Amino acid sequence: MNAFNPSIDEVKELSRRIRMQVLQMTHRAKSSHVGSCFSIVDLLTVLYMKVLRVRPDEPDWPDRDRFLLSKGHGAAALYATLAERGFFPREWLTEFYADGTQLAGHVTHHGVPGVEVSTGSLGHGLPLGCGMALAAKRDGRPVRVFAVMSDGECDEGSNWEAALFAPHHRLDNLTAIIDYNKIQSFGSVEEVLNLHPLAEKWRAFGWAVSEIDGHNYEQIVAALENVPTQANRPTCIIAHTVKGKGVSFMEGQLLWHYRPPDVSELQAALQELEGHR
Repeated sequence: MNAFNPSIDEVKELSRRIRMQVLQMTHRAKSSHVGSCFSIVDLLTVLYMKVLRVRPDEPDWPDRDRFLLSKGHGAAALYATLAERGFFPREWLTEFYADGTQLAGHVTHHGVPGVEVSTGSLGHGLPLGCGMALAAKRDGRPVRVFAVMSDGECDEGSNWEAALFAPHHRLDNLTAIIDYNKIQSFGSVEEVLNLHPLAEKWRAFGWAVSEIDGHNYEQIVAALENVPTQANRPTCIIAHTVKGKGVSFMEGQLLWHYRPPDVSELQAALQELEGHR
């Protein structure tokens, strides 16, 4: 099967369930990055349910679209999305980040259907995406490549080398999606290394750039279903998001970059998400 075509309301409900799964996964594993997962959940659900041409029962289908989660620390959100899409059983999620199991704490491809490459060392996803997009062009395959990057990851020089490479090779089958939640590991992006004006930087490098609300499903769908937005140019979608989106006491809080929810926080967060039905 290729991309589903669920309604926006169905995608919203899936996003809610995935956030609940992420909470349970990170609580059980005592692992990090709840906030980083929550900021990309809405992007992931639209991608996997409405945009990507993939076959969960044939994960190595040669003409599949390629998805790369360059910010590999958002692994729990990707794994939960892949399980919902049917790439592997939901039961695997209960073993997230446990010794000897398949779902490592950062995105890992070995033994995990639907994961193209292992990521976690920031700055790798977009360069890998350039290679995949260029290979698809030269092979004459209808493959599109989507890479989700963090804003803090834009501190990495390898991304800017890739940002030069993609327009040079006219990789209009490549889309970079920046999770611009304004918070990175140890502070706000503005404090650590200010990226402003971010859109102008990508335009200057030759990309077709759009900015969206990364939690507005209609805007996400419109942006992703219409790539490439310009022939012979790669696309950069800057998604303005909120760290910890979906749980009020986590939203916009640096604390939830690294901290897992304890029992009381888990219960409060799940109760809040239950109320979003």
